[in-house]
Amino acid sequence: MDEPSMGLSPRLVDQQFELIEKVNRQGTTIFMVEQNANMALSIADRGYVLQTGAIVLADSAERLLSNEMMQEAYLGGTEACETGA
Repeated sequence: MDEPSMGLSPRLVDQQFELIEKVNRQGTTIFMVEQNANMALSIADRGYVLQTGAIVLADSAERLLSNEMMQEAYLGGTEACETGA
């Protein structure tokens, strides 16, 4: 999937990600490219961070969400991650 949240209202983004998560729980593997890293990692098992076409970070979604470098560079800083912003 390429940017499934792009152009959607926050309510529709939530609905879209609920549907993606439901399909995944039913056993379908999903490969997604998404700018909204917090949302994507909240439903993912694994995450990969690309910079200029190269993988610079790869780990479990849980570990990426708590990774200090990820928080500062891609997730709006430590405070945004702690508050869910």
